[in-house]
Amino acid sequence: MQKIWSCLLLALLGWTQSTLNAEAEVFQQLDFKLGGVNRTARVYVPHQTTTHGAPVVFVFHGHGGSAQQAARSFSIERYWPEALVVYMQGLPTPGRLTDPEGKLPGWQAAIGEMGDRDLKFFDAALARLRRDYLVDARRIYCTGHSNGGGFTYLLWLARGNVFAAVAPSAAAARYANQLTPKPAMLLAGEQDPLVKFVWQQATMEAVRKVNGCGPVGTPWNKFCTRYPSQTGTAVVTFIYPGGHAFDPAAPALLVKFFQEQSLAPEKG
Repeated sequence: MQKIWSCLLLALLGWTQSTLNAEAEVFQQLDFKLGGVNRTARVYVPHQTTTHGAPVVFVFHGHGGSAQQAARSFSIERYWPEALVVYMQGLPTPGRLTDPEGKLPGWQAAIGEMGDRDLKFFDAALARLRRDYLVDARRIYCTGHSNGGGFTYLLWLARGNVFAAVAPSAAAARYANQLTPKPAMLLAGEQDPLVKFVWQQATMEAVRKVNGCGPVGTPWNKFCTRYPSQTGTAVVTFIYPGGHAFDPAAPALLVKFFQEQSLAPEKG
């Protein structure tokens, strides 16, 4: 019996190492030194890009998560292999709902907080991508879950002109009425015990109002409703019968939504 368990353990270790090796081959690491602090991101680089450049998707993990964990949960590149996908790594951050001492990694919650360290990280990462790769400036997107979803809202507020669309998950924003119109997919679990669903509902209503959407939508996919807008800034809500966890169906739906959105060409 001991021999059997030893074989199983060796097999498990081998599988784990092979998985890590495979991930290392799929992703490249970007390193930054910002304000004397090391920052990193995991990047999936497509094998081929068109003459227009590759679309870019930024992904932000939840509080206590990691870029590696987000890559496994979101797996955007699985559904959109033509895109540059950037999984950003947060720093220890006090949480508003958990971890008040700030021992776990996360993202700033407001403009000006922590010296805007995470906004500067985003700016540096985007500049690096534009320098090193052929990027389609009309197709840049961001998404994130929980605290990462909150930072997605913050990027919308602070850097909204960059994005063709955004998709915050399991998050709410008190300043939603200050946002500029932008196509958005909003994801929420009806039984979320952490970011209360009623908070998320209030944010969704504010976003639909900002985007000029009517009160009645039409089915877009399972558990999804699309609210059209005369200004081209539609809102899709994905309200699923779950809690705070990221829904496994979300990645494919995020990609479907992003692929429908692009910035208008610049007027020459």
